[in-house]
Amino acid sequence: MYDIQKRMIEPDWSHFRAFLAVFSDGSLSAAARRLGLTQPTLGRQIAELERDLGTALFIRSQRGLTPTDAARDMARHAQAMSAASSAMMRAASGGVSDTAGIIRITASDIVGAEVLPPLLASFRRKVPGVTIELSLSNRMADLLTGEADIAVRMLRPGQQAIVARHIGDVGLGLYAHRSYLETAPPLTTPGVLFGEHALIGFDRETPVLPGLSRDFALSSDMFTFRTDNDLAQLAAIRAGCGIGFIQHGIARRTTELVPVFAREIGSSLQMWLALHEDLRASRRLRLMMDHLAAGLADYVARSQPLHQTA
Repeated sequence: MYDIQKRMIEPDWSHFRAFLAVFSDGSLSAAARRLGLTQPTLGRQIAELERDLGTALFIRSQRGLTPTDAARDMARHAQAMSAASSAMMRAASGGVSDTAGIIRITASDIVGAEVLPPLLASFRRKVPGVTIELSLSNRMADLLTGEADIAVRMLRPGQQAIVARHIGDVGLGLYAHRSYLETAPPLTTPGVLFGEHALIGFDRETPVLPGLSRDFALSSDMFTFRTDNDLAQLAAIRAGCGIGFIQHGIARRTTELVPVFAREIGSSLQMWLALHEDLRASRRLRLMMDHLAAGLADYVARSQPLHQTA
């Protein structure tokens, strides 16, 4: 039993790192492997943290460790501590006037995998002393707590103390691989998409796609291939599984991808480049921001509907 009246002792910070690993992995063995510790050592750190805090953090069972309500409440604070620690290490990796050091960039799965790599490669050729960390997630990383230095976002950042540049609007359209169209019913009107064609789209998370045709509303039950992973959707379209949305700038790299009802159905997403205002003094971050802004602006220009750019 834990005595809730006991005076709380400030724990060792390393114990919060141990807690976060166990909370994320759900077992001592998996967390120990990730941290490079022995299971008894990690178990001792968790026990010491529980003792210092005066509360149980995990319920032990044959199925593993189940977080208590106290652990769930504490997890977000531990994650903020971890992000702040990483940000501090990145800041210490190079001086304000130095170009060498670490830059952590966060972007969506699609942008991070399909758009950024060539831009980051060309930046590394110009500034070889930079180490790049790329975090791919559709979740909005928090620049205020140091989860990343620079963010490429498809929504306008709403936080204060964030310096943001609007790069432009990225156009999206429906595409299908030629191999799919060779055996699919004729595409006469948009109405044939429903029931006659295999559509590729989301599973549980409904994306926000402004600008669609008023006659074309998205719902998961219309899709025959469903996944919330944008890269998986792209791979399915390229494999000929059906018809789905792709950013124009990505689709046009593959000659076998054919636009479908380009004039009738389309959408766009805003592209923003964001940086915490306190990081503007860093020369390497300014260089990266300028480099990405130029490269992404070129990508946006190549991502417009053809009937608008002609």
